[in-house]
Amino acid sequence: MSSYKWSSQTRLLDEVAQALRESIYAGQYAPGTILRQEHIAAEFGISRTPLREALRMLERDGLIIHLPGRGVRVASVDLPHLLDAYAVREVIDGVAARFAAERADATAIAGLEKLIMHQRSIIEPWDSKAYTQSNVDFHLAVMAAGGNVSLENFVPLLRMTSQVFAPAFALSAERAKNAIEEHSLIVEAIIRKDGVGAEDLARQHIRKTISSLQKMQNKNEQETSCGRE
Repeated sequence: MSSYKWSSQTRLLDEVAQALRESIYAGQYAPGTILRQEHIAAEFGISRTPLREALRMLERDGLIIHLPGRGVRVASVDLPHLLDAYAVREVIDGVAARFAAERADATAIAGLEKLIMHQRSIIEPWDSKAYTQSNVDFHLAVMAAGGNVSLENFVPLLRMTSQVFAPAFALSAERAKNAIEEHSLIVEAIIRKDGVGAEDLARQHIRKTISSLQKMQNKNEQETSCGRE
């Protein structure tokens, strides 16, 4: 990125924050990476003051953390934190699916069906990176299909969990295959305009991820306990 021309201070903050979000989502800044503010400021052609404000926006999203005396870094993968985030996702994804069932038009439904077909093409040969992106695209499309603008506030949470943190936990082709079938069932409920059914299926889908993470947490705790003995 070269020097930017900004029309207003608000636009400056929003665009810098969004560009940094996209860099984190794309894996250019991995979890735990220290963000060198002087380098980022030079890259954007801006001063440190607006950059600090943009970083505060990302901190509110949970994407970065500020460590006194140690600078700013991308938030690290933390299982308890991720489990808390997915507990919120369960509710939000359920609500999004219900609104989609009640409000989705033919174009939105066609888009969801196309995403399912694309996801199935990723399984063989297995492409974990492509699946991660397609998974985010699917959940964003369900949110958009419901036409509830209040759900847009939760997009950073969706992308943080599914795109930044969850991929660190060895996503398997087998789990992805099952997840795609779960996605398909959600879409079928949306097509039937079954709001209650779509919400229940979406919540079940997230609960399976939560269960998988909990098993991983228990395994880690057991290994830590054994190491102390």
